[in-house]
Parts: sequence; structure tokens; C-alpha cells
Amino acid sequence: MRKDRTVISRLTGMLDMSVQPLPGLPIVELCADERVLIENHNGVIGYGREEICVAVNYGRIKVIGSKLKICFMSKYQLVIVGQIGTIQIERPQK
Repeated sequence: MRKDRTVISRLTGMLDMSVQPLPGLPIVELCADERVLIENHNGVIGYGREEICVAVNYGRIKVIGSKLKICFMSKYQLVIVGQIGTIQIERPQK
């Protein structure tokens, strides 16, 4: 068991997994295939049972699946539940 912890500690250090995102950038958290939390969003721009599109400061995040619904929304957080199939990040063309 001790050897496993040492390997994990070394990998964590090499990958620098302690880095926090910059303030204001969106954070997308996926819980299994049933729930998505999006923080620092700019509002919902498309809504349907199979696709929900959310604006973020660098483009949009599209959640695709079935039986999707927004179960919580505040100025900073948005929680989508249902059968999550795909999460796409779309950036505008330059």
C-alpha cells in the first residue's frame, strides 16, 4: 500500500495537478454520465431534451444526451441532469 501512495504522489507532482483554474474561466465537472456542473457560465443559449447549449467567455459548451433538464441555475452555476452522451466545447472561428 505504501508503494502505491508513493507512485501516486510522484505522478501528481509530475502532472502538477494542484494547479487551480484562473478566476472567471468556466469549470465543467462531470459526475458519471448523469450530471454536469458548469461554473462561471454566461447563460443558456439553447435548450432541449437532447441538447443544452451554454455560453461561456470563450465560446459555448454543448451538452448532448437524452432526457436532459436543468435542475439548478444561478448566476455562477448551472447543473444539468439526464443521460449525458457528449460534452462539446465550441470556440468561435478566428
